Amino acid sequence: MAIEEGAKVTGKVSGITNFGAFVDLADHKTGLVHISQVSNQYVKDINDVLSVGDEVTVKVMKIEDNGKIALSIKAAQDQGHDHHDNGHQRHHEHHEHNDRNEHFTKRQPRPEHSNHGFGSHHEKSHFDDMLANYMKESESRLSTLKRQTDGKRGGRGGRRS
Repeated sequence: MAIEEGAKVTGKVSGITNFGAFVDLADHKTGLVHISQVSNQYVKDINDVLSVGDEVTVKVMKIEDNGKIALSIKAAQDQGHDHHDNGHQRHHEHHEHNDRNEHFTKRQPRPEHSNHGFGSHHEKSHFDDMLANYMKESESRLSTLKRQTDGKRGGRGGRRS
């Protein structure tokens, strides 16, 4: 039996890596199930889901020109559902997505100021003071650093031989 894209086939897990699992298929061919294609749930460690020697049903997603075969357990499981339930399943997934969003708290709006958020005159002067202090401190640090490095280089003159 030749392996074709879109076909559902059974294979045996022959190797596990941190990025997926290698599955031996018919005709002495091996394909890779990427870790993202193992389950509909998040899989942190593939060893929690699969182990070497497991029989798995996979869907052939892609056969590349160089012979690499991309497989998916997730797609093979999804394919088993009736097409009539597909619309209900999508609606149900969308509903679950909305439920998850309810766990996040909504950001409270900022209190409105009469000057539409540009800060009062007092806030502006406070910021200007902070900025001036920062600039003074920065200049002081730069001059100290310059003095220290000039001393190590031998002062302001050119290089001495």
